[in-house]
Amino acid sequence: MPKNVVLLYDKLMLSHDTGQLHPERPDRLYAIQDALRCAEVPGVRWQAPKPATRKQIERIHTCDHVDQIEAFRGRAGRLDADTPLSEDSVAAAYLAAGAAIDAVDVVHKNPSESAFALVRPPGHHAERDQAMGFCLFNNIAVAAAHAVDTLGYKRVLVIDWDVHHGNGTHYSFYDRREVMVFNTHRYPFYPGTGQAKETGISNGAGYTVNVPLPPGMGDGDYKHAFETVLEPIADAYEPDLVLVSAGFDSHRLDPLGGMEVTSEGFGGLCTMVQRIADKHADGRLALILEGGYSLEGLSQSVLKCVEVLAGTPYEIDDEPSENGYAAIVRARRQLRMYWNV
Repeated sequence: MPKNVVLLYDKLMLSHDTGQLHPERPDRLYAIQDALRCAEVPGVRWQAPKPATRKQIERIHTCDHVDQIEAFRGRAGRLDADTPLSEDSVAAAYLAAGAAIDAVDVVHKNPSESAFALVRPPGHHAERDQAMGFCLFNNIAVAAAHAVDTLGYKRVLVIDWDVHHGNGTHYSFYDRREVMVFNTHRYPFYPGTGQAKETGISNGAGYTVNVPLPPGMGDGDYKHAFETVLEPIADAYEPDLVLVSAGFDSHRLDPLGGMEVTSEGFGGLCTMVQRIADKHADGRLALILEGGYSLEGLSQSVLKCVEVLAGTPYEIDDEPSENGYAAIVRARRQLRMYWNV
């Protein structure tokens, strides 16, 4: 069914200047804009987001962490070897988190619309008290906390298909069940977390789901992980809101990821996620941009996902590889104490 798609974007996020040789650079958003505007997908509208407030950020991050980030407002510097800052980086980070919140608000107010927050800096590596891996604030975690604490959602499903494990999101909700975090990612790989045995603690036991994959995995492997792990768990969890940490660095063209997913494959994964949202969450689905460092792979994959959100499905026909099948079986064994997978 065709839907309207709201794209959250502001040119200020281009002013987060990491340097021309840094993989997470403004060219990423330029490439996405060019692809979307050339394609002219029906039902798409652009919307300027509002910056997140400090109170909204502190639902996830410690006061000391926010103070550390604020200390760089208006000046350049470096938080770690991977995470440089320019004069506008702090303002861009507040705007990126705000765009994720606004994406949730869009689908909350009108389930006939989907949303995609086209943001930088990305967020899923940022932990409660630490910026890392190009990320300052954890945009999707801040948005999920907003959904629970402000809008009253009881079961938020966060799906992270970035090639890197979303450690920050994982730890943000590791002891909570109001937000389930599903990660499928290359392992072992940066940041070194995300083993299948990491399933949550206390009230959150079983509500963190990790499906680590070996390098070289493609469309059929990811489809199999979604079919045999994500879909049955989502059916049991019955989320009332679905959010995606949409990283595209498992694309076959990506210089960092070492995976073999195609642009059409990402369209297929987005189609599967859209069906979960339609089945359980009245269609409420929002995507928040994470990684992806091939400009062609990134822009074309985003385009395919926007087409899905607007009503054009993609299907994956590939079968899983032998290595991928085995890795997914191992993850399912870890999860069977909690879920029928």
